Amino acid sequence: MVGRGVRFEQFDQFGRFVHEFGLCYLWSKINHKVKRYDCLLFDLDRTLWDVERNQKEALRVLYDRYRLERFCPDFDDCFGYYETSNARLWEEYRDGKVNRETLRNARFEEMLAAIGVYDTELARRLGDDYVRLAPTFTNLIPYAEKVVRELSGRYPLYVVTNGFRETQYIKLKECGLYRYFRGVVCSEEAGANKPSPVIFGYALRAAGVGADEAVMIGDDPQTDILGASNAGIDSVWFNPFGEVREIDATYEVSALSELLGIF
Repeated sequence: MVGRGVRFEQFDQFGRFVHEFGLCYLWSKINHKVKRYDCLLFDLDRTLWDVERNQKEALRVLYDRYRLERFCPDFDDCFGYYETSNARLWEEYRDGKVNRETLRNARFEEMLAAIGVYDTELARRLGDDYVRLAPTFTNLIPYAEKVVRELSGRYPLYVVTNGFRETQYIKLKECGLYRYFRGVVCSEEAGANKPSPVIFGYALRAAGVGADEAVMIGDDPQTDILGASNAGIDSVWFNPFGEVREIDATYEVSALSELLGIF
């Protein structure tokens, strides 16, 4: 979508309609308004870096390495237990209910418990290995590299993420996106997780821009879109699955490639 309640492809059709009727001045004003930003802020996980594919491939390596088939013959079952625990614990981490060490280890403790294994040392080893291994996988969301590469020639780009600093830098470097960004703002260094306005304020200061000069691009309606809105920042909701939600996103796109038509 471009603007509240208008899909981008519809907006583009409107632009052609205006042009055909000679109202080029009006269209140029609308188009100029869309491109007024001085800085683009990107979420990383699930917006650019394909979490689902990368974490599944990493877990498959650990499943084989630790011979977890002895306890759970079906890898997909094992992965499903991990996904469920991981999603819940990340929400708790975002809300400040658990710390990073609890998140790193508890997701594997719970996964192991689900397959009948109660071994905190094994869970700790799995947690340590996963943090080292997962960021080295390089699957990206479709069009991520092309879009970031092209937009980096038009705007300063920054990553704003709740992910662990040690892993986010590895992800960006391994997948080849790091060179396109002016900076990476992690919640650990900002002292607050998205959706807190604190991390967005930290990112704006790092970029040297005001709230009205930046736009946040992300997939999460709460951490990215609501968080940006609360900080007075415009937003682009990346909604590849066509979810229907009442959120106050400035723009909405279903594919990253649509960003090139907005910016």
